[in-house]
Amino acid sequence: MYAAPPSRKFEVFATVPERFHVRNRRSTWVDVQLHGAKAPAFLEGPSFDARGDLWVTDIPWGRLFRIDPEGNMHCELEYDGEPNGLAFHPDGRAFIADNKNGLMVFDPRTGEVEPFLDRALVQRFKGLNDLSFASNGDLYFTDQGQTGLHDATGRVYRLAADGRLDCLLSNVPSPNGLVLNLHEDVLFVAVTRANAIWRVPLVKQHGLVTKVGSWIQLSGGGGPDGLALDEGGGIAVCHVGLGAVWIFDELGQPALRLDSPVGRMTTNCAYGGPGRGRIFVTAGEHVLVAEVQTPGAPTQAQRTASGHAEGAHA
Repeated sequence: MYAAPPSRKFEVFATVPERFHVRNRRSTWVDVQLHGAKAPAFLEGPSFDARGDLWVTDIPWGRLFRIDPEGNMHCELEYDGEPNGLAFHPDGRAFIADNKNGLMVFDPRTGEVEPFLDRALVQRFKGLNDLSFASNGDLYFTDQGQTGLHDATGRVYRLAADGRLDCLLSNVPSPNGLVLNLHEDVLFVAVTRANAIWRVPLVKQHGLVTKVGSWIQLSGGGGPDGLALDEGGGIAVCHVGLGAVWIFDELGQPALRLDSPVGRMTTNCAYGGPGRGRIFVTAGEHVLVAEVQTPGAPTQAQRTASGHAEGAHA
């Protein structure tokens, strides 16, 4: 349908050091998700804090790594969990979509992690995957578990800033990464097993969704995983199993393809660096980086950091 976009390769920004490799331990997550393959680490959930450090999760081994601007990795947390998506609240806390425990919250200032929401009403989640904050403090997150075309019961939730929990979608065959558009009136959701990006219009005055449709249809690989928004309204889509990240413009047209030099597990992405002009992608035990023409849209944590910097300058 579209001509192939320009393509180029990522560079490796950081790799989990040997001293942090996990060996001779079993993980149910690795046995199921990676079919028992060796996984000294498996990174996901890239997110920048207000200081400009990049944080990533290590799903099978329950760890959070902080990566400084020079690419040095520091293990800041290890706990009994399967942390996947991660997003920083403007107050500095990190919210974690944990496949095993539900929604967790981590305070980097104290090093403490604790449960925040482990069920909807009295029902346990299937297995949380990713999350994203709106500017008003609402938190959107996906509940994926082992859903797919055989069991299209994955869910998308909104946890309002006042504590109200709404199930927006309950029929998704493997909901994964998600991001709001620039006006925050549309939610884009990666539907991994359908190999598609769904467009979910939000009716804010009623708290509902309407006219949900397929916005981008991919092919090949394992399907879309993480998403990130740029300041022009375009979306970066990690195509796991293909080893690529696609950049689509605000109309959903392919503008750029970025290929991994270290395998096909391009799982999740975040914009950062000077002027948010680089995109960082998790790929197994590596974090990749590439320069982009259109900077990323700031996250809530990045907006907070920018506001503090402007205040200090004034």
